[in-house]
Amino acid sequence: MEKYDIIIVGAGPGGLTAGIYAGRQGTKTLILDKNLAGGIGREVPEMENYPGFDLVSGLELAEKMKNQCVKNVELHENEGVNTIEKIEDNDYNFKVESDEHSYLTKTVIIATGSSHQQLNIPGEEEFKGRGVSYCATCDGMFFAGKDIAMVGGGNSALQEAVFLSNLGCNVTVIHRREEFRAEQYLQDKLKEKGIKTIMNATVEEIKGDMLVNSITIKDKESGELKDLEVNGVFISVGYKPHTKLAEELGVDLDKNNQIITDKNQKTNINYVYSAGDVCGGVKQWVVACGEGAIAATSAYKDIENS
Repeated sequence: MEKYDIIIVGAGPGGLTAGIYAGRQGTKTLILDKNLAGGIGREVPEMENYPGFDLVSGLELAEKMKNQCVKNVELHENEGVNTIEKIEDNDYNFKVESDEHSYLTKTVIIATGSSHQQLNIPGEEEFKGRGVSYCATCDGMFFAGKDIAMVGGGNSALQEAVFLSNLGCNVTVIHRREEFRAEQYLQDKLKEKGIKTIMNATVEEIKGDMLVNSITIKDKESGELKDLEVNGVFISVGYKPHTKLAEELGVDLDKNNQIITDKNQKTNINYVYSAGDVCGGVKQWVVACGEGAIAATSAYKDIENS
């Protein structure tokens, strides 16, 4: 059974940064991810607020981070972790079971990220891949010249609305509140592009035949229902943290089902740390990177002092 100093579960921005720091500290480190490195960060169409870049896509940045990371650590993509078990051993504290192998490790960094939150409305599941999407970068090119609804009011929603508009889509942003939660520069871009908005409204149903052809919108003040003809619905209403492994291990979670950490990214279990969107706090790429750096540094210090 292969043995490691640090195993990082998840290769999103937090996990990759933890790997970069762990590798440069000289530890034997393995990163495992059930998908490709970068996580849902790969879907970000354009970032203008990541330090050092005037404009960079999530995919480009993820690939740069991956290439930097694998210089010093092992990265196994498409190898999901099934269990993390605490064991009693003088040198190794955890057994990690993946789809393919078993590993022993002194420390674990949980950076399992999150997935797209769903609306859970009629038609959403039925029309996935047939007009319903959660990724403008992945699917936007199929809707050039067509009418699109973007549901959401945060940074991701407005970033993707602008991206879709640049592709030639006729975009309408629908948000359940009276004001957007997104940063002001994104709101300004929405106005510059002339992108239509429907505020204080919810999407109640997605309709169609073989493909999406309309949605039903409810005005939250009047309760009035009306149909809007669209060819596609892009949904960006938040993220659901992936905490199953952490919960099974006994890691404490907050009321929003996010991992609780201290300022050193330590959890309530010795030698277990966490970073990125699976934790509470600001959901930003740069924040996940900072947390990953802290988690790897904390793990290294604890290994040295053990």
